[in-house]
Amino acid sequence: MAAAMMTVGSTVIASKTMGAGLAPFTATACRFAIALCAFIPLMWLTGTPWPRPSRGDGWLLLAQAGAGSVGYTVLLVLGTQQTTAADAGILLGTLPAVAALLIVLLLGERPTPRLLLALALATTGVLAVTLASPASGGGARRSLFGDLLILLAVVCESLFILLNKRLRQPLPPLALATTMSGLGLAVSIVPALLEQHPALIGVSASSGWAVIYYALVPTVAGFWLWYAGAARVTAMEASAFTAIAPIAAVVLSAMLLDESIRPAQMLGLALVIVAVGTVATARSPQPPLE
Repeated sequence: MAAAMMTVGSTVIASKTMGAGLAPFTATACRFAIALCAFIPLMWLTGTPWPRPSRGDGWLLLAQAGAGSVGYTVLLVLGTQQTTAADAGILLGTLPAVAALLIVLLLGERPTPRLLLALALATTGVLAVTLASPASGGGARRSLFGDLLILLAVVCESLFILLNKRLRQPLPPLALATTMSGLGLAVSIVPALLEQHPALIGVSASSGWAVIYYALVPTVAGFWLWYAGAARVTAMEASAFTAIAPIAAVVLSAMLLDESIRPAQMLGLALVIVAVGTVATARSPQPPLE
């Protein structure tokens, strides 16, 4: 789950790069089409059976794909077109709190005092990192509408990482990840065809590479890693790991944009590590998956 959330942190940069050259639904459909080209051979090579969900689970999977797979990508692309990447990273820091709230409202889980402490530490660490980021200063122009889109994307991502807990018949991680990509493509393909498309030669190489990266790393690797980890923990425990996403966004900004990491950011990173460790050591041992 930690590795999966690292890939989620990179989606802010990838989405802004994609949105500079591609319409949002087109970028989303391309993402899932490329991902399916990787998932289908993986299903065959691993001998993973194709899912046959019940009608109720089928509707739940469709809602999960529509909100999390398509909604998150489209809203993040649109949001980063309207606001700065730094602001988007800061707003992504609300993910642990939003996920925990939805767990209580939708799944009916009640957090233990230890998990509440972990969520508080994680949220504090996220705020310390993102608000201390050098990129968040400088008086960059902000868009209230863009910020709202990013917040909606956070809600969609929270639904994506949690709704699989409502499935009556759990699916193997690879089958669930493949299903999300297939349904994501089905939901996004018609809006993509209705969008205005520039000539192929007008699409920048950076936008094309960003789509490929988004498809293979946050989608193929990220989906598979998340579902493999989430199958072994409760939803509330999983929500604590979402704090890693905005932390990863800050670290990647430092690496890719050559920004220094300040002492407040180091403190935030330490708090998140302690929070995740608190969750990991509090868990009861789970039986191995068959």
